[in-house]
Amino acid sequence: MTSLHQLNAQIGRYRWTICALVFFATTINYLDRNVLGLLKQTLSDSGVFGADKGGRELNYSTVVICFQVAYAVGMLAAGRVIDRVGTKAGYAYSLIGWSGAAIGHAFGHTTATFGFWRAALGFSEAGNFPAANKTIAEWFPKKERAYATGLYNSGANVGAIVAPLVVPGIAATWGWEWAFVLTGAIGLLWLFFWYRIYASPAAKLATGQLSQAEYDFIHSDRDEQSAPAGAAPRLTALRLIRIRETWAFIIGKFLTDPIWWFYLFWLPAFLGGENARKVAAYTAAHPGYTGSAADIPGVISWPFAVAVVYTVSTFGSIFGGWLPKRFINGGMDVSRARKLAMFIFAVLPLSVLLASRLGQINTWLAVATIAIACSAHQAWSANIFTTASDMFPKQAVASVTGLGGMAGAIGGILVARIAGLLLEHFAALDKIEVGYGILFVICGSAYVVAWFIMHLLAPRFAPVRLADA
Repeated sequence: MTSLHQLNAQIGRYRWTICALVFFATTINYLDRNVLGLLKQTLSDSGVFGADKGGRELNYSTVVICFQVAYAVGMLAAGRVIDRVGTKAGYAYSLIGWSGAAIGHAFGHTTATFGFWRAALGFSEAGNFPAANKTIAEWFPKKERAYATGLYNSGANVGAIVAPLVVPGIAATWGWEWAFVLTGAIGLLWLFFWYRIYASPAAKLATGQLSQAEYDFIHSDRDEQSAPAGAAPRLTALRLIRIRETWAFIIGKFLTDPIWWFYLFWLPAFLGGENARKVAAYTAAHPGYTGSAADIPGVISWPFAVAVVYTVSTFGSIFGGWLPKRFINGGMDVSRARKLAMFIFAVLPLSVLLASRLGQINTWLAVATIAIACSAHQAWSANIFTTASDMFPKQAVASVTGLGGMAGAIGGILVARIAGLLLEHFAALDKIEVGYGILFVICGSAYVVAWFIMHLLAPRFAPVRLADA
């Protein structure tokens, strides 16, 4: 079987330039999204979430929910808009919107105003994944889509790695407001490259920037070749939700997207809490201790730990796209390869069931289990995104991705509220680690449940003919 390097040498590699653009957009997306979780304690100390200790957890979850409600609504709208106006314009509109909203956080100093800007960010950020998924469907054949998706989706991890390394420092040096302003401004730079580089494969072929061989490879899927040009039926949400395969994607996203969001918004607080408990236990046993908290056994640098988790997740995202490609190159059909890979990635997150207990022994053990779970999530995500383009024609990919993203955001709302209520309850009892233990049970088991439901609804991830639906 010809290697990827040999194939690129023979036909060209312009499609990977397009993948790189999507990667950087996704990196920026998650850089902006992560700032809130990293500054949770700073914002709490500044009074943004109120004065009451227990109420702060609930107010924080309310701000998170504002993002997720708007993200859900935005996902429903974004998929339709991007399928209608096209990938280039749709992606640009989305990024302009979320960069402005990210900067707007600097002007919010209460729970209500933060909730407003968080909602604006959620609504506009919703365009990223429908646009990214549509871009990959337009520029890659099915055999490469999971790998390309894994590569661009690893941008989410890179954004999550960069954020804890720079955001706390910006906040400590210039104030938390500048952390939102500077990270939000980065997205505007991406637009220059997007407008200069991106166009459809047909347009790039016409200008000579894309070879005929690479163009033919991009359009080499027989089932997509058989669809008559210009015969696509009018797409509506009602039409799509009558299809079983749409529900397979929707339910898969509903059950698993919220888990990633939980880690995104609560992982820094969990690790900070583990540090606080170890400091309290040590100072209680050593009343005369006057040294630094960082020197106490078991205390770790939580920003560094967060960066470690997302670094590991980056490799998971890439591996998640590579594994089904490996199966396909070994002779397995696309459907079976995708399903087997997803099953493997559904089982690995069960490791997080041990996070709370291992954290009592050593916080780095908890970090290790969470890193495995987050890595598996990104591998799962690379494949579940690709199921939309496996099953649906290109003109429907953004719309289906939007429906799934909306479902994932609704699931995220439920998990955020459950997390807020659980942690508020156990914080009042001074046993917040019990609340995290319950949440980790939910996080660990969601993927296996999702895999079985998706298997029942779409046993082979077979292509859907919208004209027959």
